[in-house]
Amino acid sequence: MQVAPSVRAVQVPDPSSLHPDFTTIYLVGRSQVLTIDSGEDLERYRWMLRGYLAATEKAEIALSVVTHHHADHSANLRWLHDEFTAEVYALAGSEALLRERLPPAGVHLIEDGAAIEVAGGLSVQAIATPGHSADSVCYYLESEGVLLTGDTILGSTPTMVSDLGAYLGSLERLRALPNLRVICPGHGPVIESPASYIDAYVEHRLERERQILALLAEGGERTSWQIMERIYADTDRRLRRAADLNVRSHLEKLENEGRVRTFAGRRRERAPAEAAEAMEEEHARQDVIRRAEAYREEDRQRALLRQESRRPRSGRSRRVTSSPEGRSRPQRLRNNRDGALTFPAAASIVTSSRFASF
Repeated sequence: MQVAPSVRAVQVPDPSSLHPDFTTIYLVGRSQVLTIDSGEDLERYRWMLRGYLAATEKAEIALSVVTHHHADHSANLRWLHDEFTAEVYALAGSEALLRERLPPAGVHLIEDGAAIEVAGGLSVQAIATPGHSADSVCYYLESEGVLLTGDTILGSTPTMVSDLGAYLGSLERLRALPNLRVICPGHGPVIESPASYIDAYVEHRLERERQILALLAEGGERTSWQIMERIYADTDRRLRRAADLNVRSHLEKLENEGRVRTFAGRRRERAPAEAAEAMEEEHARQDVIRRAEAYREEDRQRALLRQESRRPRSGRSRRVTSSPEGRSRPQRLRNNRDGALTFPAAASIVTSSRFASF
C-alpha cells in the first residue's frame, strides 16, 4: 500500500488481542530499500515481505532499522541479513535487549538524531522516544512528512506504556516535528491527522491519571490491580495484565511527582477452589493446543493427498487439445483462486470497541 511517494506499507494480518487490525512493515526508497521493522519470527511475515517485493517492488532490502526490541518488530533481523545481506541499524544501548536477534555482522548502532541515508537521496532521522519501551525509537522522513512510530503510537488504540513521564515527553517531541503530515504506526491504519491524534493520545493519558486520582481520593489503600479493575472495568480479560502495567506506570509518575505514595505489595495466595479452577482452565487450554496441532497435521496430510491426486490416472476423463505439431495432448484443468487483502482507511483513536482503551 502506497503511503507517500517513497513509503509503502506491507500489512500482515495479526490475530493478537493486543494488535487489532494488523502489523505493518514499511519500505522506504526504491530498488535498494530500507525496512522499518522486520516482523515476528513467523513464516507469514517472511512470506508477505518476499511476496510483496517479488510482485510489486522488484527490489531488494539493503537496510533495516528496528523501532524497539519486542519480538513482533525485531525477530526477523537475522533473516533479513541472511536473505538479503541487509545492513541493520539499531539504537545504541539496545543491544542487550535485542540479544541474539541481531545478526553476527552488518550491525550499526546509532544515536538519537542520527540520519540514515537511503538510495535515491532520501534521509531518515532516528528520534529516540522512550516510554512504550526503554529503547523505543521513531523514524522521520521529513522531506515527505512521514513519521514511522512502531508501538510508540498505534493506529486504532492507545499503546502500552512502561514509563509514562518519558512517554509524555516523547509525544511532545513528536508533536513539534516540522512538516509532519502522516503517522505510520507499527499496528493499525495510517494516521492522516497527526497533530490532533497526538493531542488525543496525551489527553487520554491525562484522563486515566484523573480517574486514578479520583479513585484514590475515596480513601483506603488499593493495589494497582484493584485500580485496574475499576477504571478498566469493560476491558477484555485477555488485556487485563497489560492494563495493570499501564496503571503501574501512572502510579510511578505520580509518585515521582510526590502526589501519591506507593509500597511493595504482597503476592495474593489463591484459594483452593480458585487454584483448582485455574488448573482446569490450563488443562482445557493445553487440550485446545493439542487439537489445533492435530488439525494442522490433518491439513498437511490432506494437502499432500491433494497434490498426489493431481497426477493423471488411467480411466479419468481428460481434456484434449491439438499441439502445434498436430498431435493430441492431455491438459489438466486447474481452478485458480485469486485473493486480495483489504485494509481499513485512516482511523482515529478507538475507545468504544472490544479492545482496551489503555
